[in-house]
This record gives sequence, structure tokens and C-alpha cells, in this order.
Amino acid sequence: MSYKPLKLWFDEACVQLLLNKLQDTNIIEANDIQVEADQIKALDTLELKDRVEWIADLLQDKIPGDYQIQLEALVGILGPENEEETGMFTNFYWVMPIAKFVEKYGIDDLDHSMDAIAEITKRNTGEFTVRPFLIKYPSKGLAQMKAWAQSDNLHLRRLASEGMRPRLPWASKLSAFIDNPSPVLEILEILKDDPSRFVQKSVANTLNDILKDNEVIALETIRNWAQEPSFERAWIIRHAIRNYRKKKIDWALDLTEKMKQIKR
Repeated sequence: MSYKPLKLWFDEACVQLLLNKLQDTNIIEANDIQVEADQIKALDTLELKDRVEWIADLLQDKIPGDYQIQLEALVGILGPENEEETGMFTNFYWVMPIAKFVEKYGIDDLDHSMDAIAEITKRNTGEFTVRPFLIKYPSKGLAQMKAWAQSDNLHLRRLASEGMRPRLPWASKLSAFIDNPSPVLEILEILKDDPSRFVQKSVANTLNDILKDNEVIALETIRNWAQEPSFERAWIIRHAIRNYRKKKIDWALDLTEKMKQIKR
């Protein structure tokens, strides 16, 4: 199979896929789902993020009603949940414009938007979408992340970590958590023995983010975890300190060997 740049997934076919799903629910009239060819050509000039936002704007324009009605329509086309430990670019890439719709148009409606982010995450991911809500609603946002961290759904547990990463790739930094990582570490404490490798990887990457800006507190957490580690926690620690290991720092090499000895 030939390689297809990710941005090209968000093309006319993606637009039509979303509109057809909406039409199948009788939410949009058939004569309302047509997009002019000249209008679609605008996608050709855009990069990935702008393409996703362009489609989100189109959905906002095409779906009748206010935000809550539009949101109900979009959540209604998400389909079956993703049962696999896979991320956003597997089978549910087309959900990304829906996530962007929530991020852009739902910021003043915390409750409905958070419910939608949960449903999106069960198929794709809400790690980008949730970040503006954490900034605008820090207390309620953290409470929601704590609840998700204890969910039976592994994708929600992963979101509790991934969405709070201070330096999440492709996303703006969460400066509040760079200045004070304590809220993030509270979430990681809940997830430190998570049985899902998908979640474990996120916890490790989040710890790795914290190490870049708050080395002392992050290393204190890691050393506390290493005192009586589970097999899952040992894997997280090894993955979190990988940059130190690459630099051949003695304590990281020693800790890695110690964590390798932990068995199930």
C-alpha cells in the first residue's frame, strides 16, 4: 500500500463521509449536504490542522440548530466504541473534525462538551479537545479527569493522563501544569498500576513531560513508585526515564535494570 500523508485523509471523501452519516440519520436534508466543488478545493491549500478545522466549520454550518442540537447529531453518528488499544489514526480518523467542533464551538458549555469528549475518546481521542476546557474550568476539569482516571474504559483512563500532558505533541503547552505539575501527578498516582499498556505508555510520556520542566518533583515520584513497584509500574518507570538512559546516566541505567527484574 502506498503511503498517504495524514493531511490527505481529510479531503472531499472525508467531508462526504461525515455528511452522509448525518443524512442517514435524517438530521440534514439531502439538498443541504452538497458542498460546491470550488468550496472543497479550499482544502487543497491547507495543512492538517487547518483541514480538520475547516471540516469542523462546515459541520457547524450544515447542521441546523444550536450547539446542543448540533452536538447531539454529531455524537449520534460516532457508531460503535473502539474496543482496541489503538489511537486516533486507525479506524476513526474521521472523528477528528467532530472533536475540533467541540473544542471550537463548545467551550461555553462545559457539561455537554465533556460528555461529548468522553464519547469521542471511546472512538478517537479527546486529548487535544479537552485542553481548552482544563484551562477555562480548572477545578471542574480536574474533577472530571479524576473521574475518568477511575473509569472502566481504558480510553477514558488514558485521556485522564494524555489530556493533561504539559507538553503534548501537536498541542499548545499547558503552562499551568508546567508551573505546577501537582494536579497532573494526582492523576498519575491513580493510574500508576493501570493494567493497560496503552494507558501505561501515556502515564510514562506524561511523566517524561514533567521531567523536562520539574525534574526534582518528577524524580521524587518515580523513586517513590520504585520502592515497591508492580510489574505495570516498573514498565512505566523504565519508559519514563528513557531519555536519561539514552544519555547513559548511571542512576537511570541502574534503575532500569532494577525495574527489569520485576515480574508479574
